[in-house]
Amino acid sequence: MSMISVVVPTYRRVPDLLRCLAALDRQRRPADQIIVVCRDNDVDSHAAVSSRGDVGIELATVARPGQVAAMNAGLDAAKGDIIAIIDDDTAPAADWLERIERHYAADAALGGLGGRDVIHVGDTTIPASERIVGIIQFQGRIIGNHHVGYGEAREVHVLKGANISFRAAALAGARFDGRLLGSGAQVCNEVGICAAIRRKGWRLLYDPAVLVDHFPAVRHDEDARNTFSPVAQYNAVHNETLALLDALPAWRRPVFLAWAYAMGTRASPGLLQAFRLSALGEPHAIARLRASLEGRGAAVKTWWRAVAGAE
Repeated sequence: MSMISVVVPTYRRVPDLLRCLAALDRQRRPADQIIVVCRDNDVDSHAAVSSRGDVGIELATVARPGQVAAMNAGLDAAKGDIIAIIDDDTAPAADWLERIERHYAADAALGGLGGRDVIHVGDTTIPASERIVGIIQFQGRIIGNHHVGYGEAREVHVLKGANISFRAAALAGARFDGRLLGSGAQVCNEVGICAAIRRKGWRLLYDPAVLVDHFPAVRHDEDARNTFSPVAQYNAVHNETLALLDALPAWRRPVFLAWAYAMGTRASPGLLQAFRLSALGEPHAIARLRASLEGRGAAVKTWWRAVAGAE
């Protein structure tokens, strides 16, 4: 039997954290180690963990803001053969760890596993609707869809941090990228670590039956949900670009950059995409383009400095 460690990064979301920990209490296959990671100044989260009186829950603290530092602290503290990470605003199904353990036991080449995070919006949930999940397309476009995936378990390129696990042996020193920007969510943080595991020959699997319920909570940073912020846009595109430049083979990087600057996506537009969205009356289209171009350019410089320094 494997030893399973569960890492829960949190910051100032006490009710969500307590719901998550209560769901972990209900696991049919209990966790062998639970690590809650929070900021050293987040006294409310510290008190919430202490108030439960659980000797089985370990508290790790970080001084640096952002999800990357918290998840890396969790990886460093984890002792398990399998390390599962979930967001504090999720509640795993009772068979969550049971299914995770079964997958790793059945496939010795499995390095990472993710599942569906069922997003709750008020009293409803977003239904499963997509078979294409966790793919990086040829030109570098990332297709997520982890929250709406359905069907059988299948191999993917990228998993989602709200519901993700790794075989400790597959990590072998790999960590989430500390160069990513943002003081909170630091989007695209999963791309780099997933790519590093795949480069070593391990498989990544997405199984929509490995379920957590996801109750998207307030983010206490510049990346507020459903609100445009030039800073958050800059950070998101920077992180996406940096992660993909590391993840893609050398011959695909120019293809990605040409596509990203010319077209891009609705969320991270290039020139043509922004002009199309502006013509359609999309709010903030030009401001989104400006922040995207600046963030992408900064990421290219960061990536190039790292490459030049390694030569």
